Amino acid sequence: MSDIKEVAKKANVSPSTVSRVIGGKIPVAEETKNRVLAAIAELRYRPNVIAQGLKGVSTKTIGLVIPNVRSLVFPAAIRGIEDVAKKNGYVVVLCNTDEDFEQERFYIETLRSRLVDGFIFSTARPGAQNIIDLETEGFPVVLLLRQLECRVNAVVLDNFNSSYQAVKYLISRGLTNIGLINGPLELTLYEERFSGYKKAMEEAGLPLPEQAIVHGVEGGEDAYLATKGILESGAKVDAFFATNDPKALGAIRAVKDYGLSVPGDISIMGFDNLDFAPLLDPPLTTVAQPFYEMGAKACERLISMIEEKRTEKPRIDVLAAKVIVRGSVI
Repeated sequence: MSDIKEVAKKANVSPSTVSRVIGGKIPVAEETKNRVLAAIAELRYRPNVIAQGLKGVSTKTIGLVIPNVRSLVFPAAIRGIEDVAKKNGYVVVLCNTDEDFEQERFYIETLRSRLVDGFIFSTARPGAQNIIDLETEGFPVVLLLRQLECRVNAVVLDNFNSSYQAVKYLISRGLTNIGLINGPLELTLYEERFSGYKKAMEEAGLPLPEQAIVHGVEGGEDAYLATKGILESGAKVDAFFATNDPKALGAIRAVKDYGLSVPGDISIMGFDNLDFAPLLDPPLTTVAQPFYEMGAKACERLISMIEEKRTEKPRIDVLAAKVIVRGSVI
């Protein structure tokens, strides 16, 4: 028997567009509608009548979609989500996408077929049509940590000011040649952290050390190689600002392997305040993200959307972070 995904592929549309055609409540362009109906007829697709009849009935279930279940930024946020969900009688289903759009689409379709009430996504990035389709359809969606401009409800960190304050602290310690180990600029959070770094440097009248700025760094090992490359290039650096803690860990390893000391020769600033940060040698000076509070707020927002059944203009909640001073900065 054909499923909605096969119909969508045949009609060259998204599964949510097929759902809109079947539901008949949200307008769909006539040409698109005709393609979908033709695909339904050709494939002899039959919607789940039971599920259709139960629409509007809450199952008290939330889908939580994250990009990497092994990432240490998620445990506290997930706990915040689960605590709020449990308090309100909801259960949470966790899905891991590995940054794969097709896997994300599979989870959306699978959970919707089981009548999930809403989604929290931490997978938003350019090209996130799966999420945009849900928002367009009016399905309850809240983004966490990442955002899609102002198009979808989200709970995020003030990445710009957090980065700005971090680099200002480094400068206040007399550090002037501050390298940057950053993630991919296609993600808004890393673009904002880069902008905060630039503002702090420019405000202090310090030139950007172009040889010591690396973007697109994905994890600790990648950060190790990036930092090693900067040091081997001969770039003059007295500090590195790493835009997450695993990158900072990689930078510390590279500095030590190069025969230099932290913070005696080079200071290191991280970003996250993950559980391992105070256990490093030296303990990591970093920016503390309120992961638990962000997860709790995202879940509260989603449950409110589910239960109030109101469609409002998307709102972005922006939470503050703070610098935690330890031993990796002079």
